[in-house]
Amino acid sequence: MRRSQPAEAMQLDHATIVTADLDTARRFFVDVVGLTQGARPAFSVDGYWLYANGSPVIHLVESTVPDTSMRAAPRIDHIAFRLESAAEWQALLARLRATGVDYRTAQVPPMGPQEAAMQIFVALAPSVVVEFVTALHHAQP
Repeated sequence: MRRSQPAEAMQLDHATIVTADLDTARRFFVDVVGLTQGARPAFSVDGYWLYANGSPVIHLVESTVPDTSMRAAPRIDHIAFRLESAAEWQALLARLRATGVDYRTAQVPPMGPQEAAMQIFVALAPSVVVEFVTALHHAQP
């Protein structure tokens, strides 16, 4: 049996979210998350590509089929963004509050050398959750 090579050079390219409410999703990712709307190929279905650090990390695609399945399994449950500083974390909280976006928080206990973390979860739409995570010490007031 041949061993596969490690995926150390592999990186997440993007996450695609299919939604019937493109504009609400676009506003959330631009106004709250801080991504920028950028160039997108001329596909046959409407959508947006949203960029971070020059790369299109979120692809929003218009849903053309009504969802009758509710929460299908298996599915991709959520996408997560890591914030690396207390200033970024506080700025995100300020944007969430300013836009009236509902969210919930959770704390991740430390595990081995990994320190405790704080998470924010936003239910963008049914079956679409966005997580933000930072080191616990960045989330302390």
